[in-house]
Amino acid sequence: MSEKEPEITKSDYEALAAFRHALRKFLRFSEEGARQVGITPQQHQLLLAIKGRPGREWASIGEIAEALQVLHHGGVGLVNRCEAAGLVQRRVNPENRRQVQVTLTPKGEELLERLSRRNLGELNRLRQSLNLQFLKADGGFPLEEEPPPHDQ
Repeated sequence: MSEKEPEITKSDYEALAAFRHALRKFLRFSEEGARQVGITPQQHQLLLAIKGRPGREWASIGEIAEALQVLHHGGVGLVNRCEAAGLVQRRVNPENRRQVQVTLTPKGEELLERLSRRNLGELNRLRQSLNLQFLKADGGFPLEEEPPPHDQ
């Protein structure tokens, strides 16, 4: 016998709406910031996708395309435009000569740091707002299951 799914309450819908609104506000804020420093929102996303790769300072074209959820040739075109703007550079992977590594240039690093400082401040403001709106009366999140035990 399967367990009955929890009922979705009015407060659940309100929490989802508040979260969706906060996401949209953050995306608009981030897009406006990119335009203010002279790059497109997609170029900003590409810089972040590269810098945000776990454990390394480069990304392949395929990884960039996946991170941005674009087709491979769309990723190539965006890398081409970023390279022409002096934001990134390509180099052949010395361990796999068939793969191109895309890295940030000093200009790309500087712009990304400026935008990231701005965006982290806004993210913290939105997080505080969401914490107040999203928490249910019992202190949990809507439809939240029991949290997994913490490893000690």
